[in-house]
Amino acid sequence: MSLSSGVMLVGQSAGHLRHSPALPTKTRGLGTNAVKKGGLYIGDITSQYKYKNTTIDIKVDTESKVSSTITLVDLLPFTKTIANVRLPDYNSGKLEVQYFHDHASIAGVVALKQSPSVDISGTFGSHGIVFGAEAGFDTGSRTFTKYNVGLSLTKSSNDETMLISIKLCHFFSTRADKGETLRASYVRYIHEKQTCAGVAEITRKFSTNENTLTVGGLCELDPLTTVKAKLNNNGKLAALLQHQLKPNNVLTISGEFDTKALDKHPRVGLSVAIRP
Repeated sequence: MSLSSGVMLVGQSAGHLRHSPALPTKTRGLGTNAVKKGGLYIGDITSQYKYKNTTIDIKVDTESKVSSTITLVDLLPFTKTIANVRLPDYNSGKLEVQYFHDHASIAGVVALKQSPSVDISGTFGSHGIVFGAEAGFDTGSRTFTKYNVGLSLTKSSNDETMLISIKLCHFFSTRADKGETLRASYVRYIHEKQTCAGVAEITRKFSTNENTLTVGGLCELDPLTTVKAKLNNNGKLAALLQHQLKPNNVLTISGEFDTKALDKHPRVGLSVAIRP
């Protein structure tokens, strides 16, 4: 379980850098999401259409905003091309190209506007050691928006009861961060089939001498049900339950609240994905 998916640069081993398999020939799907925030419900409706190596996703939310994503696999060998457009904000469109190989991956993202921003990232490695880096550049201001580097180390101990995975040294910097943050995470699988795992992550901000510790866990209760939970030292507790109702139909219930501010309303989310 990843506790910081938004900033994980190289959280996957080299074996996961390989090219994705071909998509199904033709499928359709419809899903809904709803989140209660205070006294309001915020939700959206999503639809997905797949044909050969092309996937089209469309989402409409309660604010009448429409976003569409078109994904093409193997437009060129070992590549995935993703185009995203949001309406009515025409300047929010992006074009992304990803290249995958056995021990390396490269991705580039360009914003579809008059003065586009460009993001480039790459990872390479093998045998449990993976290096990664990314950079962002704003062509309008001619400045770097981010420049991140990372390292992932994975060590396995395969016996009858456990597998240990260690991921650490996720070091990153941005214009606001100035390289002041260091993140390390530890993952321990307590079942040989990796159905249950414990996770610990610590983040250090050097400028403020602030440390944030997050612990969590993941467990597959049965082949159809998965439970995740995490808690940090600031008192934020979050949990998620995911259950497969039928093949291709998934129900997800999530919740989050502040244990140090029990007078505040917790956040509750409900998601149902339905695919034929």
